[in-house]
Amino acid sequence: MKHLSISALFLFLFWSCQPKSESTREGLEKIPLQYAKGFTIEKGEGFWIVEVLQPWTGAQESFRYLVVQNGIQIPTFEVDAVVKLPSKKVIVTSTTHIPHLDLLEETHALVGFPNFDLISSPTVWERIEKGEILDLGSAPTANIEMVIDLQPDWIMISTLGDDLKQIQLLKQAGIPALINGEYVEQHPLGRAEWIKFTGVLFGKFDEAEKIFQTIENSYLSALESVKNLDKDPRPSVLSGVLYEDSWFAPGADSWGAQILNQAGGDYAFSDQAGTGSIPLSYEFVIDRAIESAYWIGSADYESLEQMRQLEPSYQIFRAFQEEKVFTYSRKKGPRGGLEYFELGYVRPDLVLKDLIKILHPDLLPDYDLYFYQQLNEK
Repeated sequence: MKHLSISALFLFLFWSCQPKSESTREGLEKIPLQYAKGFTIEKGEGFWIVEVLQPWTGAQESFRYLVVQNGIQIPTFEVDAVVKLPSKKVIVTSTTHIPHLDLLEETHALVGFPNFDLISSPTVWERIEKGEILDLGSAPTANIEMVIDLQPDWIMISTLGDDLKQIQLLKQAGIPALINGEYVEQHPLGRAEWIKFTGVLFGKFDEAEKIFQTIENSYLSALESVKNLDKDPRPSVLSGVLYEDSWFAPGADSWGAQILNQAGGDYAFSDQAGTGSIPLSYEFVIDRAIESAYWIGSADYESLEQMRQLEPSYQIFRAFQEEKVFTYSRKKGPRGGLEYFELGYVRPDLVLKDLIKILHPDLLPDYDLYFYQQLNEK
């Protein structure tokens, strides 16, 4: 499935205003979040309460974590885990967590990660090559004994895999296992705002907030550049690839469809509901998108020739014939890990700018594509 993109890095931007801080019934200060819906932050005297409201899609339960400064008496709260600051040794289990460490300048705290092949961060690779990070195997908790032996101050878990099954074992071993549900967010800046979640875990909320503000400002500035597009037809866009007998493309409510909209594109499948990747018949795709001007998000192919060889039917599309096919594979790690799937979730501003540059190059004349590249014949 190397060339199958079943999800794309995009969400619809809902305008929102920043609420003022408010006090909760427990006497804690509730820290307002502008876009993220999946977690909350409350601040006390020397401690924080972070609650993950949407740990996975359709979840009916939440998880509450207490983060306490060193030397502070642990308050009495019913929580699922307690993190004691400072956090000096940590494990993360998804490449999407790695940019949080890089941006917060806490990469030195990373002591374990599963499957180095997926990593693109140069900072992390420098530590890997020095033997300072342990490879935990092909799955995040494939070797639970290795995790326990490392005795991290906490491990961050993504509920996209089998990690959830190991939470109780980690709890019994005295290792706080924290669920990161960022992927459930239905807003590009909402997912990016999860850097504040990680910031609290390092005692760096203020730094995380400043980082997010910079990302938000960049994103909104990019939106400003396309808001005055004239009412002429926007360029039509095809996305997705064939896998076996179905064409997998971003659903109309997904990041892919909505950010293409925001970037000034006319997405071919904008009436096909879905928050993730959806299967479409090849006949339907031909009917809708054979004349699309652009093909954006054609997995990680490296050339048009490769696409043609692996799937000859691709060459009937206008975008393919006119060589207007773009993939998100411009930047890779030492073992082929795509930076798009690592950094892109916390830097949606770069994704948005890439798409604007592709569809409306005159609007960002001095900007160079970051994640995307145009495929050549060879």
